[in-house]
Amino acid sequence: MSSALIKRIAQTVNISEKQVAAALRLFEDGATIPFVARYRKEATGELDEVELAEIQQEHKRLTDLEKRRETILSAIAEQGKLTPELEQRIRNTYDTNELEDLYLPYKRKRKTRASVARERGLEPLALKILEQRQQQGIEAMAATYLNDEVPTIEDALQGARDIIAEIANEDEKARNTVRKHFRRGAVITSKVARGKDTEAAKYQDYFDYSEPLSKCPSHRLLAIRRGEEEGLLRVIIAPEDELVLADLERGYLDGYGEASQQVKMALQDGYQRLLGPSIETEFRKLAKDKADKEAIEVFTTNLRQLLLAAPLGQRATLGIDPGFRTGCKVVCLDANGNLLYHTTIYPHPPQSKDAETRYMLEDMVDRYRIEAIAVGNGTAGRETLSLCSSIKFNHRVEVFSVNEAGASIYSASEAAREEFAELDLTVRGAVSIGRRLMDPLAELVKIDPKSIGVGQYQHDVNQTMLKESLDRTVESSVNAVGINLNTASKHLLTYVSGLGPTLAQNIVDYRRENGPFKSRKTLKKVARLGDKAYEQAAGFLRIRDGKNPLDNTAVHPERYALVEQMASDLGVSVTDLIKRGELRKQINLRQYITEEVGLPTLKDILQELAKPGLDPRGEAKSFQFANVSTIDDLYEGMQLPGIVTNVTNFGAFVDIGIKENGLVHISQLADKFVKNPADVVSLNQQVQVRVVSIDRERKRIQLSMKGD
Repeated sequence: MSSALIKRIAQTVNISEKQVAAALRLFEDGATIPFVARYRKEATGELDEVELAEIQQEHKRLTDLEKRRETILSAIAEQGKLTPELEQRIRNTYDTNELEDLYLPYKRKRKTRASVARERGLEPLALKILEQRQQQGIEAMAATYLNDEVPTIEDALQGARDIIAEIANEDEKARNTVRKHFRRGAVITSKVARGKDTEAAKYQDYFDYSEPLSKCPSHRLLAIRRGEEEGLLRVIIAPEDELVLADLERGYLDGYGEASQQVKMALQDGYQRLLGPSIETEFRKLAKDKADKEAIEVFTTNLRQLLLAAPLGQRATLGIDPGFRTGCKVVCLDANGNLLYHTTIYPHPPQSKDAETRYMLEDMVDRYRIEAIAVGNGTAGRETLSLCSSIKFNHRVEVFSVNEAGASIYSASEAAREEFAELDLTVRGAVSIGRRLMDPLAELVKIDPKSIGVGQYQHDVNQTMLKESLDRTVESSVNAVGINLNTASKHLLTYVSGLGPTLAQNIVDYRRENGPFKSRKTLKKVARLGDKAYEQAAGFLRIRDGKNPLDNTAVHPERYALVEQMASDLGVSVTDLIKRGELRKQINLRQYITEEVGLPTLKDILQELAKPGLDPRGEAKSFQFANVSTIDDLYEGMQLPGIVTNVTNFGAFVDIGIKENGLVHISQLADKFVKNPADVVSLNQQVQVRVVSIDRERKRIQLSMKGD
């Protein structure tokens, strides 16, 4: 790992070289981001997961750049054109565009107008014209290059201009000139494609749209790009052509004679045909990358909030996947999420078996000692929720609306087939809805994050970047909560630091063959789970009621001896230290500082001893919608309770108990200026909203969370 690479990463992410070097060494040794952030704070200077991810991503970018650099050097060397000066410039650049500009003149090309002109012997003519020493008599000069392939003077001059256009396109200074204008003044313009007015109706906001590229928000850019890809919009990104050409001409023209006029014509053609489109492509990519990054950040923030939503916990739950014509699929789950019973009820039209449904629900609640009902928020969800809330059960039963996005994806997945091979897809969906209430994290990890439906243009962004970001978010969320080693599914265990699919399955197999784990140490008996995997995973796995009380905390086994020393110094047991806060207050942390263990780790240990096994997600809260069922029940100024179902960078969508979600625009989220909606609202948050406007024809509802 070179010091130059470390220095470059440190400058880019604005983190000290010492911290960057420490993080990279740990990654190189097989450590994961959650492990480094939690258990190696002294080594990295307490870098958090976001900072560690930035280091890792920048390291990957520079590593890829280095591979590209070596490929380019090799390609130019093979041509015998690699000078010491050129090699030094290539080795010293860390800018992708500059690297490609340096390579462009040497890049092997397909047949071009300029290459054809060169084959016809017109390069000397092009270079003489470009020099502009002889301003007059250009046609006479061109006449000396006529042959069978170049029959006329205009053919000769056209070929020469083609060569000059390509020279300008490959000129680093010319490319930077055009980049400067794109950077300062590029405008994105979109128009409806000819004859597509009706088909493109959903993009009508962009039929005649223009805005500076630098001010175009990510959601708008992605929407326009989608319209373009569907062939419904025509899109151009460009600065003012006259300004660009004037700047290019200042760099190339030397006089006003015939030669200069030929160069001017070549520059105009080269800019329109080669240079402009090339830099437009570059800026399209830059804008797309920026929009992708913002959209992915929105997606990952929402996903994290959904994964870390408060769980109901281990309580017997009745899950309902609502429906009208085909009925509502109902499942009864025990406190561990095991399926006890399933059936179908028909409370809604066309069957409308209200009395029978009420009796069946009351019977199931009594028979299986149900403590909570989870109702999916899809079709007929609002009606089913009202029905369940209206029943007077013989004991207290809480009723919850559960976001069922992605439940149908789970139902048809391999994970669902493994668990419930004999069950209908809709019954599997009801199980997923019930389990989502009990433990959202444990259930949602079984679904491809892209299918959960909390993103913005998730199918339009860079899919590799999206997957990496979402996987990192799931891994971070799983490890932030801590996993019960004896109840976690293989899907949940897969995301634990240091494990993965194979070790997760091996843990489940070991548990099935040998019974529950009694201690973390027993993990070392699992097939293929070596010392490195144990080091990475152990601190994130919990064992309730195990032999060692520390096994139910986030204290890493490598620090058990330290905790035992603390207890011994006070003359008490570790159990006493956990139960009695006054004992922990007597500990002088500084006396336990070593080269490896500093105050950050010691403080973390004390915090864990104070709350062993505590779930950081809190507890789920029930919710009651207002008495509305359709958009026709709404009126402007109406106050309603709602649940945030999606947060975007232009606002938040809120479920108010009808089919259509309402939008709280970013300008209506608070009485103060809001730059980022995620700073004000979060997924599943219960909010109070006011109806601002209703567009019944387009089924759009504008809401406000402002005080007025």
